[in-house]
Amino acid sequence: MDTVKALVQQRPDFFACRPADLTSAVRINDYIYMSYGMSNAYMVLTDAGRVIINCGLGFEAPVHKKVFDAVCPGPTPYILLTQGHVDHVGGVALFREPQTKLIAQKNLPACQEDDRRRQSAHVAQASIWFKSSTSQMTATDAQRRPVHVQDVPTADISFDDSHVLEVGGRRFEMYSTPGGETVDSCVIWLPEDRICFSGNVFGPLFPHFPNFNTLRGDKYRWFEPYLASVRRVQALEPEILITGHFEPIVGKELIRSCLQRLHDAVDHIHRTTLKGLNEGKSIFALMREVQLPDELYVGQGYGKVSWAVRTIWESYMGWFRAEATSELYPTRPRDIFADLVKLAGTDAVVAEGRAKLGRGDMEGANLLAEAALRHDTRHRAALQLGIDAHRAILERSGATNFWETGWLKHCIEKMETTLKEIQ
Repeated sequence: MDTVKALVQQRPDFFACRPADLTSAVRINDYIYMSYGMSNAYMVLTDAGRVIINCGLGFEAPVHKKVFDAVCPGPTPYILLTQGHVDHVGGVALFREPQTKLIAQKNLPACQEDDRRRQSAHVAQASIWFKSSTSQMTATDAQRRPVHVQDVPTADISFDDSHVLEVGGRRFEMYSTPGGETVDSCVIWLPEDRICFSGNVFGPLFPHFPNFNTLRGDKYRWFEPYLASVRRVQALEPEILITGHFEPIVGKELIRSCLQRLHDAVDHIHRTTLKGLNEGKSIFALMREVQLPDELYVGQGYGKVSWAVRTIWESYMGWFRAEATSELYPTRPRDIFADLVKLAGTDAVVAEGRAKLGRGDMEGANLLAEAALRHDTRHRAALQLGIDAHRAILERSGATNFWETGWLKHCIEKMETTLKEIQ
């Protein structure tokens, strides 16, 4: 029996991730409690009080704090962060007490600075997938006061490779794993019970192929650091893996199998893509051809193999593909779509798109719909072709990948809105 495949199929997908709304904390064991959210927050009880691991988004923090306070109101000697993304750090300020020390990997400030530099663009693009969350991040109450300010925290204690602390008779070990979603990613190891808080070093879905490039917009992530980070967690041999989302994974052998599968899957795609690159194959040919063999199956509900292939190619070769002079200049091929459609006639272009869709070439049909709409953004038949092509792609995908599904539905909704306006 393929235990990795079974775990993928029985665990929730990212569509089930919702903002924090629990009325009581979830008890994991005698001293660890969890509060669900866009990323989970955790509380570890010690004889000296509680240690908080990640604090959620700013608007979620009051929920996390309320359910944790009901179990143990403090004191809070430490807050530990597994990474610098806002869904982990936004609520830090609410959990800080005068004596609280925040501990994070030394690259936390660099991550915060990246977020600051592209904040407007990032929020705008991310809202395609996270409309409710981004609206709540800026929500106000009846008195027009912030629900809770999104924190940009500064660590009291920073570390490079590792850090160890003893709190109320409990030992915490923190290890840098920069191959995760951020360069400040780390895992938190409780050696006494062999429990690893992995955050999102493996992505929010486990065990799924990692996202080396996000559609919402982030810097590229790198393959060698990811593989090294997997090996670092493997060496700990955890018996319980507490991830950034959903419920923990329990069982030493199951966790070991998942980690080995993730490592080997990423290594296979990396090596196979490099082989094709050196053989002169194009980026798009490799996106179509490179696949995981059955024995390396992992989920693709968050990252996708084809997107990883593209990221690998561009990480090594850059954006210039040496296929056309137009790649060098800001005039894009789509900028002359309208000219070509004008020459051919919009109806003829749409008819050819319909024919392609009928033959099962939904990607080609979508390109022709995009070309027609470039010429006439309110052409009924072109809009309907675009909608139908997107629906066909969505059906082909099985609507299993969070990012792909969200984008396709977003485009369908926009085209349907335009169609209703002109009917």
